[in-house]
Amino acid sequence: MAEFSWLDEFARHPADTPMLLSAQRCWRAGELRAELLRLQELLAESRVIGVLADNSPAWVLADIGSQVAGKVHLPLPGFFTPAQLRHALGRSGADTVITDQPERIGALDLGFCVTARWQGLHWMRRVVDAAPLPPGTTKISFTSGSTGTPKGVCLAHAGLMDTARAVGARLLDVPLASHLSALPLALLLENVAGVYAPLLRGIAVHLRPLEAIGWRGAAGFDPACLDRTVRESAASSLILVPELLKAWAAWLSATGRQAAPGLRFVAVGGARVAPGLIVQARARAIPAYQGYGLTEAGSVVCLNLPGDDGDDAGAPLRHAQLRIADGEVRVSTRAFLGYVGAPAAAAAEFATGDLGHLDARGHLNLDGRRGNLLITSFGRNVSPEWIEALLLAEPLIAQAVVVGDGRPALSALLVPAAGADASALASRIADINASLPDYARLAHWTVVAPFSPADGLATGNGRPVRARIAERYAERIAALYAEPPTSKDPHDVFL
Repeated sequence: MAEFSWLDEFARHPADTPMLLSAQRCWRAGELRAELLRLQELLAESRVIGVLADNSPAWVLADIGSQVAGKVHLPLPGFFTPAQLRHALGRSGADTVITDQPERIGALDLGFCVTARWQGLHWMRRVVDAAPLPPGTTKISFTSGSTGTPKGVCLAHAGLMDTARAVGARLLDVPLASHLSALPLALLLENVAGVYAPLLRGIAVHLRPLEAIGWRGAAGFDPACLDRTVRESAASSLILVPELLKAWAAWLSATGRQAAPGLRFVAVGGARVAPGLIVQARARAIPAYQGYGLTEAGSVVCLNLPGDDGDDAGAPLRHAQLRIADGEVRVSTRAFLGYVGAPAAAAAEFATGDLGHLDARGHLNLDGRRGNLLITSFGRNVSPEWIEALLLAEPLIAQAVVVGDGRPALSALLVPAAGADASALASRIADINASLPDYARLAHWTVVAPFSPADGLATGNGRPVRARIAERYAERIAALYAEPPTSKDPHDVFL
């Protein structure tokens, strides 16, 4: 197979083909190609280019321009703390940053100075020694994961293109006209499946500031904004994490509305999806389909689609080899090269840490995380994701984390949905308990503040960071077990 070139890819299309759409401008294939050639010159002296900026065509241009110039792109999530930004920039040896937040980069005191402006963004440079990276690294995706220190995943260009092509091939029969980027572009899921995959199909990508999508930082998410932008853009596809899908479906239900009729496909991934959530979304005309992936595999590995769907993560895409060993999901792609600061990966196969099994149709069913397994003091093994999926299927519950390792019974930290009534919530938890075996029932629960990337209690994909949550609420959890559970609906005070 000939080496892939974005310049050749955009040259394949008529010069006036719409490719990137913002509220202010339509970037066409010919214009993109010309700007990428210009960027090739501008980036000639750079090695590793960090991009810290809101969603926009400029972000995509900087990303693809880094590839065209043969440089390494370092996407920087906006929710990273100063310590995480300093770590990512330092470990990667980044010498260039393109940003709409120069004050944040300057405050890190890493020697970056503004040297130019480009497409409304600040161009910052510094002199720094190169960091050792695995040969062939084209992108470094730092993911906060379950610890405070981000881990830099080094990814190969060929592997990322494999993923994008495989996503496009899986959705080839779905009539898509344009895609709306609803997740931050710094998340690999949106970057690869939401930008590369549509562009390779000649499908335009709508790029709006995250605020226009409904992102409100520590204040949460506004589903009304998402709904309005979906309608205004007339996009036919988007990607959501489960928390955003749940908020949108609940808002549509509360307002008696259905989703925009032009929507054809809404992929949901980044964290486990409760089957009941897919049902709720489709009742509001959101064509939601669950997928599965991980950064080390280049993002998407499995995906459901119309006509091949189920209460699972879907069938593996053509680029990925997937097998189950000792109950754990193992994946092979051409994407993973190793981690920053560590030896290059010795083998293509990656042990995901996810527990799962393949059903008779070849679809992947996820059974939880190996490291999350709770073992009660009675010796019963319980995957917290099992109970959390039941809790999150309830419209009254926005977020949930189940705890109880080494304890006689399980408890839950719950974030209620806006306007949730305490008695109704207690009643629903009682119903859930009635559906569970005794060892998996919740003996206690307590209401806590929302988990978010801003406070370090959730990843950018919305997954709860369990270790930090357990540390933050250690006293609350201990207090739950200080008193015996009642015979009724045991719960802590509803705050």
